Amino acid sequence: MAYRRPTVVFVGGGPRTTGLLERLAANAPSLFSGAGADLHVVDPFPAGGGRIWRRQQSPLLWMNSMAEDVTIFLDDSVQIEGPIVDGPNLAEWVVGEGRERVLASGLGAELVAFTPRSFPSRALQSLYLGWAFEQAVADLPAGFSLEVHWDRVVRLTESDRTGGLVGDHSAGVDSAGDRSAGDHSTGRQLVELESGTILRADIVVLAQGHLEMLPDSGTALLRDAADRHDLVYVPPGYTADVDLSIVPEREPVITRGFGLAFIDAMVLLTEGRGGRFNIVDGQLNYQPSGREPILWVGSGRGVPYHSKLGYQIPGLPRGNARFLDDESLGCEPGSAEVLDFDRDIEPLIDWNLCFAHYEELLRRHPDRVEADWPEFERRLQQIRPRRGVETSASNSEEFAGYVSRVVPDPRDRFDLRGIDRPFDGLRTANREEFEKHLVEYIESDLDRRADPRFSPDLAVFNALLAVYFRIRELVVQNRFGVQDRTEKIDHRLHGLFSFIASGPPPERLGQLLALHRAGIVRFAGPELSVTVQNGEFVAASPAIPEPIQARALLDARLAESSAARAADPLIQGLLVAGELLVEQDDSVKELARRGQGAGWKPPEHSRAPRGSKLVADANSHPIRADGSSHDRRFLIGPSVSGGAGEAAFARPQTNAPVFRKNDAIARQLLGLLEGLP
Repeated sequence: MAYRRPTVVFVGGGPRTTGLLERLAANAPSLFSGAGADLHVVDPFPAGGGRIWRRQQSPLLWMNSMAEDVTIFLDDSVQIEGPIVDGPNLAEWVVGEGRERVLASGLGAELVAFTPRSFPSRALQSLYLGWAFEQAVADLPAGFSLEVHWDRVVRLTESDRTGGLVGDHSAGVDSAGDRSAGDHSTGRQLVELESGTILRADIVVLAQGHLEMLPDSGTALLRDAADRHDLVYVPPGYTADVDLSIVPEREPVITRGFGLAFIDAMVLLTEGRGGRFNIVDGQLNYQPSGREPILWVGSGRGVPYHSKLGYQIPGLPRGNARFLDDESLGCEPGSAEVLDFDRDIEPLIDWNLCFAHYEELLRRHPDRVEADWPEFERRLQQIRPRRGVETSASNSEEFAGYVSRVVPDPRDRFDLRGIDRPFDGLRTANREEFEKHLVEYIESDLDRRADPRFSPDLAVFNALLAVYFRIRELVVQNRFGVQDRTEKIDHRLHGLFSFIASGPPPERLGQLLALHRAGIVRFAGPELSVTVQNGEFVAASPAIPEPIQARALLDARLAESSAARAADPLIQGLLVAGELLVEQDDSVKELARRGQGAGWKPPEHSRAPRGSKLVADANSHPIRADGSSHDRRFLIGPSVSGGAGEAAFARPQTNAPVFRKNDAIARQLLGLLEGLP
């Protein structure tokens, strides 16, 4: 029998695949004794950046992270079984190994004022990720080969799971016409590409990243209304992929969404259409080109995301997730007990952030508080939520009264509800009054986020990161029901996290104010609703008496992720074939947790909830519709239950979950390769 080399196909060539390749290279010397393996990476976009971080997008689009806060390499904080191989973060790379590449790419202008705290363009990040991919490939042990296919996987099947005659044992590529080729005795997988090429694989890693979505019912209705009334509608999507050329010039455009997607659209529809920002008498102004629309922007909150903090506090400890361990939650160590988010977790989130705020305030700014920290901490511990012990309203009221007495300045008090919904209940007499409120809110936010006197905000930021990562660990451990995970964690908690901790650079909010002064951006209000009336889009907010009418609507947000609506033909084909399973109800979580096997089927009446994900087991193998899992496939990324919080790269020195998972998967994969016949 002729020898064949083991083969692995990675579907998706973004930074997640780069991370896995780096871990394969690091672990292979100690875990793989074979002569080598053939690796294939399939992606229609350049490997390294993939679709989201591709080089071919507007240089006006920035990252919302500072360069020093971005790394794709491990550091000594990462707790894994495999060896640590470090590398430069983005800031270090730009001024070091990457400098000549940046200059050669035409992005040298970014180097002029570049510092570790700069917000780089996404094009610059693409160069970093491309270089990291090349490094990971170069570090693969002798005998490993890697081929990149600029193509799309459209179909994945088994060669013949029932056995049969042994076919051609050579590893490699077949044309689409040769369906008989393949090793039918070993159950190799056939990976069909859009071009017709077929790759035969022993192991397949599904790492497509953020999936494009088919329109949901709301989007479909708006598209239909736009067609019937000759209106312009731009549906949700990744901004670099959205066709903004159809947005009319010099006309009002209702814009739903006030987060990062709006900021991107705002830039592309202003600077991207020839306008320019300049400084006049010390103030940032905007000089229109005359091709801009008039953007009437609103959202649920009615305010933009908080800007990134503009200062550092040397020695400020990283945040803690206090009392979110099993013991504090009243569970046995290693428990699989399902938690209730509203009862068990949300009160502790509020308490953790409150604790972080006041600890920083009293320790660093004691002159602003009429109490000492030991006394204040005792009061905080009295109101700490405990599972099974109801915290009385009187305790909370007593604590609020205590805070009002000992913290004289309201700006020094912590109110999560007020932070999250700053305009709740606001009613104004007219639009001008509301816009004045919002301008003052944004100006105040910019001032506060740049002022170390408000360092409790940084402490809250760090605590929120720690709490968010801890809750994501609980999600991965299947500790929540599907409804809690989709509605409360992926939607509510992730929204709060993005609003507080993942906002735009402060320069962007400065530009927003300049555009407002120029009459290009207007504010539509909170709790924004949009309907179609008399052949036009109509937007209304309870905070403002006058509605807005326009013939164009821009949904400036990402489409809500739901695996059942994935536009990817590969995902849809695997769902139809029963090779993938979408979360449907809590029985799916119970299945994954208990490891039940074939024969289990979800109830026929089950329906995928909002934001439902694909299901994988604890080893990241996809679970099939019959309850079994595929031990030669891996399923990872934001479309997988528990994977939404795993960014493909991370902040340094955070023991990032993505690095830990990459190492675990790479070690499993090498074990599978070692065991192949």
